Amino acid sequence: MLIRIPSSSHPSPSEITPESVYLNRRQFMGLSVSAGMLATAGWAQAAQTPLQAALQQKLSSVQKSPYRTDEKQTPFEHVTQYNNFYEFGYEKSDPAEYAHEMQVDPWSLEVSGHAAKTGVYTLEDILSWMDIEERIYRLRCVEAWSMVIPWVGFSLASLIKRFEPGSKAKYVFFETLHSPEQMRGQRSAFSSIEWPYVEGMRMDEAVHPLSFMAVGLYGKALPNQNGAPLRLVVPWKYGFKSIKSIVKIRFLEERLLTSWEKSAPSEYGFYSNVNPKVDHPRWSQKEERRLPSSFFSPNRIPTKMFNGYPEVAGLYQGMDLRKYF
Repeated sequence: MLIRIPSSSHPSPSEITPESVYLNRRQFMGLSVSAGMLATAGWAQAAQTPLQAALQQKLSSVQKSPYRTDEKQTPFEHVTQYNNFYEFGYEKSDPAEYAHEMQVDPWSLEVSGHAAKTGVYTLEDILSWMDIEERIYRLRCVEAWSMVIPWVGFSLASLIKRFEPGSKAKYVFFETLHSPEQMRGQRSAFSSIEWPYVEGMRMDEAVHPLSFMAVGLYGKALPNQNGAPLRLVVPWKYGFKSIKSIVKIRFLEERLLTSWEKSAPSEYGFYSNVNPKVDHPRWSQKEERRLPSSFFSPNRIPTKMFNGYPEVAGLYQGMDLRKYF
């Protein structure tokens, strides 16, 4: 269904638990959060809603994408239990513990700005347009840890094309769900982030073939803690650019300040490209810690420029990447 609204214009690596064993262990432990996590991870066992049905159909016919890495994948447990999602808290374990409180079905996306087809679209609508692919990307967080994740989703460029942005659309901005009732981090008095969370890209970055909208990982629907039901993945940028649980897309002529630019402008720039030559003010960027790792086995590797995706270098030709960080 389409609803049109007219526009006015530190984990131990000693034992990598298989996914099936991990899920059974969660049930055995009887944690109160487990039921919500399991339902989210699999979108329940039966397709009881249009969104669940659409996701199940798409996930059953996933195509292999040429945009992949052959690096060893990060185990499922680490991908789903070690997260930054500050809407649920600042500890890495907080999203997995509390994200089940967020309702992700039904879900809609509001599109506005300089585009011909603005309005509010259900996620079922969007899924019906898109070819679903598996893309195995590195995702590097600014805190110097990284993962290799088999994402499932679709090209951001393909989605943008559907909305027919005009010549004035120089930037694409995204916004996360703002619901303090469901997202305890948003109602915390200690948060330094101005909610809702906002991120953005230049249009040429957004339509690059590597930019990707994820609806799943490991062949299943996204768990809430990983940004269900719709998140951005920009593999050559730091992880905080890959905004989660997106409810709004805006096509704008002028650049807005993103959430982290507002919160810590000396530490987080608009471009946020992985650049080992530019240290974060509080730590080096020259190495990263690939999960899983531990104190005795840190699994540290050299950081690669653009996170190892040299094909995007042309987007920044002539730019001072120390200034535009």
